[in-house]
This record gives sequence, C-alpha cells and structure tokens, in this order.
Amino acid sequence: MTAYRARLTESDIRRLIKSDVEDDRAAAAHKLFRSIDRMVLDETERAAARKILNVLAADTAELVRRALAVTLKASDLVPREVARRLAADVDSVALPIINCSPAFSDDDLIEIVRAGSAVRQAAVASRSRVPRDVATVLAAEGRQEAVLALAANDNADLSEHALGLVVDRFGHASEVVSALAYRQVLPLSVTERLVVLASDAAREHLVTRHALAPETAIQFADFARERVTVDLIDQARVAVDLPEFVARLYGRKALTPSLLLRALARGQMALFEHALAELAGTPHHRAWLMVHDAGPLGLKALYDRAGMPPRLFQAFRSGVDTWRMLQAEGGDTSGEAFRQRMLERFLSQRPDAAREDLAYLMERLDRPAPEALAAIGAA
Repeated sequence: MTAYRARLTESDIRRLIKSDVEDDRAAAAHKLFRSIDRMVLDETERAAARKILNVLAADTAELVRRALAVTLKASDLVPREVARRLAADVDSVALPIINCSPAFSDDDLIEIVRAGSAVRQAAVASRSRVPRDVATVLAAEGRQEAVLALAANDNADLSEHALGLVVDRFGHASEVVSALAYRQVLPLSVTERLVVLASDAAREHLVTRHALAPETAIQFADFARERVTVDLIDQARVAVDLPEFVARLYGRKALTPSLLLRALARGQMALFEHALAELAGTPHHRAWLMVHDAGPLGLKALYDRAGMPPRLFQAFRSGVDTWRMLQAEGGDTSGEAFRQRMLERFLSQRPDAAREDLAYLMERLDRPAPEALAAIGAA
C-alpha cells in the first residue's frame, strides 16, 4: 500500500489539479487511478476515493475521463452514479465502463440498450455476464451487430424465448445463425430451426453436438442428396430420453435391422437393447436380461420375437459377444475410445452384413471422433 502511494508524488497531484495541459492531467489521473485500484482501502478511504472519482468523472478533459474509464472499468470502487455518468459520455469513455463495470443494475443496462446505439448495445452484449432480462431486451430490440455479439457470448443468459426472437429477427444473417449454432447449450426447438438455416459447417456442428427430434433427424438422414446428413446413431447417443427417442423412431418405421447392426457395431448397446425391446413389445429390463444372458437362447428368443431377419443373427451375436468381451477387459463403455475399439474388433471378424452397412462402418472407423473434431475447432 505504501509503495503504491509513494509512486503518486506531490508533483502528480499538482499537475492533476492545476495543469492546463490535458495530457499532463490525464497522465496524473491515470497514475492516481492505478494507485487507488491497487491499494487495500478501509471504508473511510473508499469513501474519499469515491469523492475523487466523482469529481474527475466531470473533468472537462476527455482524456482524464477516459483514463478513469479505462483504468477502473472493472473496479467495484466506481459508484453507480459515476458509472452511469461515464456511460452517457462519448464512446471512448463510455464503452469500457459499459462493457466491464459491475456497478450497473439490470435496469441500467436495459436503459443503455434501449438508447439505441449499436456499439453500446454490443458492449452490453459482450459483458462477462449478461443477465436474462437484459439478454431478452437485446434479443428483441438490439441491432444486428449487438445481437451477433450476444449470440456469440456463452455467458449471456438467453432463454428459449429470447433465442427464438434472435432466429425470428436475424435468421437471414449467416453470421448470427453460425454464432447461435456454436453456443454450448441450445434448446431442441432452436436447434431444429438452425439446422435448416445454418451453413454446412455449422449444421455439421449442430447435428454432432445437439440432439434433434427423431422426426427431424429422420428427415435429414433420408435426404441422401444433402451435403450434410444426420446420423441417427449419433443422435441416439446425445438424446436426453433414449426410450422416448427409440419409441418415436419405431413409430416412424426407422428401427431397421441395418440401423440396429450399425449401432451395435459402434458400441451403442443401450440403443440396441431399447430397440429390440420396442420391436419385441417387451419391457426394457427383460430385454436387457435376454440380450446379456450368457447362454445361447436369450438373445435368439428376443431377436426372433422382434421380427429380425434370421440371416443376420450371427452378425448380431458376434456384436454382442464382442461388446461383452471388451466390457470384461475394463474401461468406460460409454466413451469414444471404447466405441472405436468395438468397431475395430467387430470389423476384424468379417461379419456377414450388407455391403452398404460394412461401407458405413468402415467410413465411421476412418472418421475422427466428434470429441477430436470439437477440440480442433476450439483450437
């Protein structure tokens, strides 16, 4: 504390109070603000410092006010009335404070947004935390530049309603759509709308990271002419409610032997179990017991009851046995490394499967894991 005070000399104070040269006063103000920000102050000292800030926030020199705004932009020492005064100043003074100061209430930030300046709205939208009410007003009333900053800010608390407003207003703007697509969390209703609007790269990210409703997934998976298609097996892996997902696939006649063999070969045992239970009309717990029965009859009985083709049974038997052996070797059966080992081991046994299924599985074996792609994209 003493060291910081020592750096602020009598000459500095004299320049700050009496100098007519703006650069001199700004340099002295900057030194003062840095000293104040670094010192540990008691309540009396904090009150005195705030009086100084209140005076200097009204200084006629823009450079002095800017020195205050830049140096103390994130400080909790700046009183709310000073922060509001600086936020109403010219952009060079206002933007650092608007973007960083903890002094503002939600109502203050909403007032700034509704004043209509795009750059100030963007400063609010880029804050380290944007409360839900503020984010909703930005989504509904913000300029495109500000809404783009909001969409790209994962620390903005955007409700499903607010996200829908952004899509309604700027679904035509590729930059905004892409920024939404790359958010960490998206509601299903918004994901489905973005899949239609997004670029190929953003769409690939959406269908890999976020679950879609089965109807939407099937629609995209069936469009062979689409440059990016949805893999229903990947969608099952990220589905929040797997039984419901499987039931809806069954209702759309999408639980085909091909889908189930591909899922099993990729280590998606839960999808395989729920699908056979759905097709056989039996509870999942009973299907689980029959699939994992060490004897030769349980899986065969369930398989036949599900109406699956007899010629493919040995391929499915091989898949279940491979999964069981790998599980016995230890490791996380839900991880990507396990799925890759499962796929490699399954293909090494030359299963009697349709050519298109084998081609799909070999292509998946060569494709980087979604986690690896995400890491590359984040680098």
